[in-house]
Amino acid sequence: MREDIVLPEEVIMSEIYLVRNQKVMLDSDLADLYQVETKRVNE
Repeated sequence: MREDIVLPEEVIMSEIYLVRNQKVMLDSDLADLYQVETKRVNE
């Protein structure tokens, strides 16, 4: 079982991009955040 890890807000906010007035995150950044492979995020 994975332990809950609290990340500083700045770390998460630095991975959020504004594209055409929409906040988005790259799949690879989300995978890093959740500590999974990118292909798992895309399933």
